[in-house]
Amino acid sequence: MTRVAKIVTSLKVLGAACLMVGSASVFAADEPAKAAPAADVAKQAIAVRKAAFTLIANNFKPIGEVLQGKAPYNQAEIVKRAQRVAFLSELLDGTFPAASNVGAPQTKTKAEAFTKKEDFDKLLKEFVANSKTLAQVAAKESTASDAFKNAAKAVAEGCKGCHDKYKEK
Repeated sequence: MTRVAKIVTSLKVLGAACLMVGSASVFAADEPAKAAPAADVAKQAIAVRKAAFTLIANNFKPIGEVLQGKAPYNQAEIVKRAQRVAFLSELLDGTFPAASNVGAPQTKTKAEAFTKKEDFDKLLKEFVANSKTLAQVAAKESTASDAFKNAAKAVAEGCKGCHDKYKEK
């Protein structure tokens, strides 16, 4: 990747992070001054989750490349990426309010994520737990061990399982 491409990628990630942090205030306020209109809540929830998922994907990619044998295992890099995925996964809580069930083109989230909320929330909680486990395992493993591979596969399978059920293609 060229230096310019790296800078552009970094700026995109930084922009997504800024959007996520700025938008997260809707979900993190202890006592909002007044309730935001449903359209604003939906727009912000969608923006935050899109930003979080983009950052999760960008940080999991090197882990996936190690899993597929396309890249060597670099513990420091894997630990950093796994910790980011674990942190970012926790930011997803509260980003699927009912008001954000607006469909395409604003979001690829299927209506079933809202009508089968219990199952959707269960999958999301499993993703968070698996991400935390991956970060813990990566911190202990100096090689692409079976423990690392199993933890990384659990995260990847969690993504796929949720996408298969609740994301439009």
